[in-house]
Amino acid sequence: MDKVIIFDTTLRDGEQAAGGALTAEDKMEIARQLDRLGVDVIEAGFPVSSKGELDAIRHIADEVRRPIICALAHAHREAIDVAWEAIKDAQHPRIHVFLSSSEIHLLHQLKKDRRQILESSREMVARAKGYLEDVEFSPMDATRTDPDYLYQILEGVIEAGATTVNIPDTVGYTIPREFCNLIDGIFKNVPNIHRAVVSVHCHNDLGLAVANSLAVLDHGVRQIECTVNGIGERAGNASLEEIVMAIKTRQDLLRYTTEIDTTRIYKTSRLVSELTGMYVQPNKAIVGANAFRHESGIHQDGIIKERTTYEIVDPESVGLTGTTLSLGKLSGRHAFRKRLKELGYALSDEELGRAFLAFKELADKKRDITDRDLEALVAEELRTVHETYHLEHVQVSCGDPIIPTASVRLTGPEGQLLSNAAQGTGPVDAVYRAINHLVMVPNELVEFSVKSVTGGIDAIGEVTVRIESESKRYVGRGAHTDIIVASARAYMNALNRLLATRSK
Repeated sequence: MDKVIIFDTTLRDGEQAAGGALTAEDKMEIARQLDRLGVDVIEAGFPVSSKGELDAIRHIADEVRRPIICALAHAHREAIDVAWEAIKDAQHPRIHVFLSSSEIHLLHQLKKDRRQILESSREMVARAKGYLEDVEFSPMDATRTDPDYLYQILEGVIEAGATTVNIPDTVGYTIPREFCNLIDGIFKNVPNIHRAVVSVHCHNDLGLAVANSLAVLDHGVRQIECTVNGIGERAGNASLEEIVMAIKTRQDLLRYTTEIDTTRIYKTSRLVSELTGMYVQPNKAIVGANAFRHESGIHQDGIIKERTTYEIVDPESVGLTGTTLSLGKLSGRHAFRKRLKELGYALSDEELGRAFLAFKELADKKRDITDRDLEALVAEELRTVHETYHLEHVQVSCGDPIIPTASVRLTGPEGQLLSNAAQGTGPVDAVYRAINHLVMVPNELVEFSVKSVTGGIDAIGEVTVRIESESKRYVGRGAHTDIIVASARAYMNALNRLLATRSK
């Protein structure tokens, strides 16, 4: 069976999803998890876009040694040079050069003719080749490009040194049969195509990203570019978990292999969801909350008798156990650490201490603690940024017809206690007004979302907020059995991220 190279672009294309910006620390944490997951290539970002992006990619290249670390660059000399600067210390570096090739892009966006695009493609690939051996090239909007012109570009960039040529369905326009015909044409009409790996990068605008990516495997494609949870520009990218599990589940038809440790899929999905603040829809394949739930009586009866009657994927194969913790307020640190290890968390002694205290606090309030509860609790502890301000106390008074009123107490930058009270249109609004009066950082709340981690009236509530200040957005998260406290924690988390970024 042939190996399929899994090229993960969560940190680049995934981060381009509206509202999905990540801090350097977030990117590093996701990169480490992608390494553990077993992806072959991590596209760490677009270094020429900012100094912060360059530094984040360089840090990933320095630390994450097993996979190929790839930096994206548009066909411009400076972008190529900065890309090399970002990944030159990687164990396995790659530069990924892209340039539009479709007539609609050339006419309306680049305002260049075909000859200029062809020359620039060759020149920039050659420039990247001067730095390293592993160079990838993407003719952007390839599926809307004249095939004969596409053949010329691919032949030219391979001659210039490209070792991977990627065929992007940039706007999610193609359908499987059409895409297969295009790939067949490339193998037939590009004389030197055997010197490069052929890759695809499909977007999901028509809901066909995964179908298109899988369809072309039998036509010679050996690298698929995808993202965790399918996040990305507009409707997103091909979903890594769906690609991988389709290959694993349908070995009768898809006789290929990947290096992915599928038992880490669920944890990776949760991590990306938490750090980007982009919740996974309940009916999402493989990692959605309903992916392995059965409501129909007929389905439930079948599952009880034989799991495969209505489940084609074993939940444990993607890292889902559904186990309820037999831990409580009398449980010790050793048992707590052991369960965290089983869930895939490797905490330092300091992190374990904080998480254990939070667990004890939760155990006093909630009788039945599930793995999902524990994941939410530990995630909040691990996502804590340097706190310029720390939330010490929050109390609200509200109801009908009472005017919602909140009082808060914070610890300030120099350890001083700060307190304030405010009224608002609701309890959360009142809390945020009181906090703003103390922190005094101009910002606008642009998104507020809340969900329960598990069922029941004592469920942990997870709150995600996005605030905007000086045209930059910051994500904050908080979890607690009291949704008002979770809301306050999420807002403080976002404000501390804002302050930490300004400090840097």
